[in-house]
Amino acid sequence: MNIGLYQSASSLSALEKWQDAVSQNITSAQTTGYRKRTVQFSTENAGKWNINPNAKSGEGDEQPSVFTHVTSGINFMTGETAPTRRELDAAIQGEGFFEVQKPDGSKAYTRSGEFRLRADRTLVTAGDLEVLTEGGAPITLLPSGGPVTINRDGTLFQGSTALGKLSIQKFASTAALIPSAGGLFTAGAGAGMSQVEQPELMQGYLEQSNVQPLREMVDLVLISRAYEANQKIISNADQQMQKVLDALG
Repeated sequence: MNIGLYQSASSLSALEKWQDAVSQNITSAQTTGYRKRTVQFSTENAGKWNINPNAKSGEGDEQPSVFTHVTSGINFMTGETAPTRRELDAAIQGEGFFEVQKPDGSKAYTRSGEFRLRADRTLVTAGDLEVLTEGGAPITLLPSGGPVTINRDGTLFQGSTALGKLSIQKFASTAALIPSAGGLFTAGAGAGMSQVEQPELMQGYLEQSNVQPLREMVDLVLISRAYEANQKIISNADQQMQKVLDALG
């Protein structure tokens, strides 16, 4: 049995997962607050395969088999902060996520502070999800209008009227966060959520994604070359096997 075929096929599968992660990173590189998807490669020892059942043990009848294993993850490193001069934009400095509410009432968490007003003057995200206060209530701006101020601790004012303090949550285990579209996360089992007691926000700024597009493009080239190399190994092994079959008639 040609173990190399199976090992190369395992490598191709791992490379496809890496390519999927890189493609998603490139697509979402301009998404505010997006967190880079990562992959980590390791090897799994599948024991020894008997390549010659008729050979005696210890006479070269066994060959060790090692296969590629991929673990997916998320890089939560903080992205760069860029000024926007919009009064409803806010960027978190340090740990924490904005807490927002989905249409079904469930909670989600995001690093994107790109907020806007709905027709009923409720503060929502770019994806039209309601932004919540520490008390779990949506924030509604006054109908009379007036300038909006977001203090460093997340307290939102309209004029001299306090409208509430933005809910900034942190997690003991970011590995338990479940990603979804639009840079959102939901808390999985064991996430260990708690309120950030002293958040630091910057009004008129947005946190960019932590993706470096040039690095991702380089990775795509590496993936392509590695994929071609493994395909060639499989093709050569297949040709050799065909020659053996032809010789045996």
